[in-house]
Amino acid sequence: MRKQLRLSGSGGQGVITAAIILAEAAVSEGKQAVQSQSYGPEARGGASKSEVIIDDEKIFHPHVKAPDFVLAMTQKAADKYYTDLNPEGVLILDEDLVPAPPAFKNIIRVPITKLAVEKVGKALFANIVALGVLAKVTKLVDFETIKKSVANRVPPHTVEQNMLALEIGFNAVN
Repeated sequence: MRKQLRLSGSGGQGVITAAIILAEAAVSEGKQAVQSQSYGPEARGGASKSEVIIDDEKIFHPHVKAPDFVLAMTQKAADKYYTDLNPEGVLILDEDLVPAPPAFKNIIRVPITKLAVEKVGKALFANIVALGVLAKVTKLVDFETIKKSVANRVPPHTVEQNMLALEIGFNAVN
């Protein structure tokens, strides 16, 4: 059942936090999960990616070779991080921040940041909207489990907004 995911964007968009939450949710369901991250020296605005492997079996090497799912929150991230995507994989794009999608057959476009701003009130919640999209598309963890993981990871005073963001993302795709 091994699935490999790459979440990418620019520093400050929260893709690393989203990946950590996803990995924690998988572990809480008894699955094996590893999460790694890398980002440019700029901290905010530089390239950022986080990778997650989820499996029923032990994971001996945490390197993602051919992701099954790639989330790209910026054009630069889409161009840079989709190239080794499994040909049968899925590329998930923030449609407003990736105006020139790469030529790939399985693309899901969602206005992730726009939904965060319009429905939750701040772009800050885009990573949790994206996490909701990932939960729906990948079906790797139960939605109730991901809700608990979000609630455990975010600041207590933002739990309600994060739950809203998660549901918005989950409901944004069929």
